[in-house]
Amino acid sequence: MPIPAADQAVLDAVEARAESLVSRAVAWSNLNSGSRNGAGLTAVLEALEIEARRLPGMVERVATAPIVTVADDGRVVEEPTAPALRITTRPEAEIQIVLTGHYDTVFPVDSPFQTVVTRPDGALNGPGLADMKGGISVMLGALEAFEAHADKDRVGWTVLLSPDEEIGSPASAPLLAELGACGHLGLTYEPALPDGSLAGERKGSANFHLAVHGLAAHAGRAFEEGRNAVAGAAILASRLHALNGQRQGVTVNVAKISGGAALNVVADHAVVRFNCRVPDTQAAAWIDASVREIAAAPPFEGLTTHLHGGFTRPPKPMDAAQTRLAQAVADAGEALGQPIRFAPSGGVCEGNNLHAAGLPNIDTLGVIGGAIHSDQEFAWPASFADRAKLSALILCRIASGQIDARALKALRMETMG
Repeated sequence: MPIPAADQAVLDAVEARAESLVSRAVAWSNLNSGSRNGAGLTAVLEALEIEARRLPGMVERVATAPIVTVADDGRVVEEPTAPALRITTRPEAEIQIVLTGHYDTVFPVDSPFQTVVTRPDGALNGPGLADMKGGISVMLGALEAFEAHADKDRVGWTVLLSPDEEIGSPASAPLLAELGACGHLGLTYEPALPDGSLAGERKGSANFHLAVHGLAAHAGRAFEEGRNAVAGAAILASRLHALNGQRQGVTVNVAKISGGAALNVVADHAVVRFNCRVPDTQAAAWIDASVREIAAAPPFEGLTTHLHGGFTRPPKPMDAAQTRLAQAVADAGEALGQPIRFAPSGGVCEGNNLHAAGLPNIDTLGVIGGAIHSDQEFAWPASFADRAKLSALILCRIASGQIDARALKALRMETMG
């Protein structure tokens, strides 16, 4: 089926801005915005606001609540978080689309990986370029072009750019839930898989922090009077690790044990930090109950334990609404000469949160690249315009009714019961 002239005009507008889609993402990636780098997050936020104001609608910073964390000594502390950026256009329109992304990266302020360079093969190597400052540029580019479409008034859209996705969205999760409940369809801009495939079903993810408290004593003079929290934490970590292999698709990764003090002191505190991945809600309930049972049973007398955390990203299965939306996206890709495939992923993102709130969504509409979360992270420059065209055509087809966003939402709600 040929692309209608109105849609083609939008695609031509994307192509006309192809170079700027890349250049502004490179500029953003040259600004460090690790999840806990407040100054860097502010700098990127300000740069994003400049671009956001090129679009119609309201641009606003949305305050986020402090993040509750567990320090290495077991104390529960609060950390301030940067605001999210929200852009709202035509909130009264009959169809509402939610577009999300994040402007934080995994690279801390002191990371040696700070700038974008061009590899000999033409790929761009840079911190957060694929994950996901390139995706944000693609998103905004698609919206900029779509705003010239004849049927744009049928579609309202809200963009939410969050500052904490790389640490599980603890502060922005309520904002995602609110948008997910109100919208009809979601588009999220994590990078595509390295071969260009998009993520289909996703596992769910939980982050836990198990604080163990004991009793300090001199390791030589009064060893028997102490209660070693580090030893207790090690036993508990072993019990947690033993949950692996007990249920299909469930993994428990003990990531870190911290605590203790000098070698001649019986440790009176320790924290076990671990992550769980699950394929479905039944597995989530099983691992949550198993973890809590282990955490509630200190391995020897004199220790106390306190469990913090839980599921931040529910599982995202390929239900009926997701399957139908995936086909619609594949059809748009075919019209553009972009073969679109979907593959399951053990990774998690904001798409999990949106789906749990009742919003059918595609969550890997960003650039094509790879090696994310490492100093080899890269993106292919040609994919910026290609993926912006894909999103622009999806928006055009929603506006024309070829993609029925309201029917997809109704199907998702029916699945939720």
